[in-house]
Amino acid sequence: MPELTRRRALGAAAVVAAGVPLVALPAARADDRGHHTPEVPGNPAASGAPAAFDEIYKGRRIQGRTVTDGGGHHGGGHGGDGHGGGHHGGGYAVFVDGVELHVMRNADGSWISVVSHYEPVDTPRAAARAAVDELQGARLLPFPSN
Repeated sequence: MPELTRRRALGAAAVVAAGVPLVALPAARADDRGHHTPEVPGNPAASGAPAAFDEIYKGRRIQGRTVTDGGGHHGGGHGGDGHGGGHHGGGYAVFVDGVELHVMRNADGSWISVVSHYEPVDTPRAAARAAVDELQGARLLPFPSN
């Protein structure tokens, strides 16, 4: 039996460490309930759209849901400048006390809002909660549509 050397121990550790991300990858593709989401076109869960929510957080009603009409504060477009309709949130709208909170999904999957723009969070629900925390009781004003 060969003697265990530092080089062999470090080599074995590197092989194990390289395999850990491969094991974690399938778990990252599961949805919030721990079930794999089938890749079906038009399925909001398959496209990574978060689940809808409606709750009272610190006395404020926060809601989030998918939107398909391209409406919201953009009204089908960005002031006619060619950006097209829809939300920056990838077809997802968030509301605080009935007023739309402008949210945007980043390329890395994190979410930001107009209220907490420099503090990315994991979900639109977390963005709504962060906005309520930041507002400290103040009313959310509608985002101007130009």
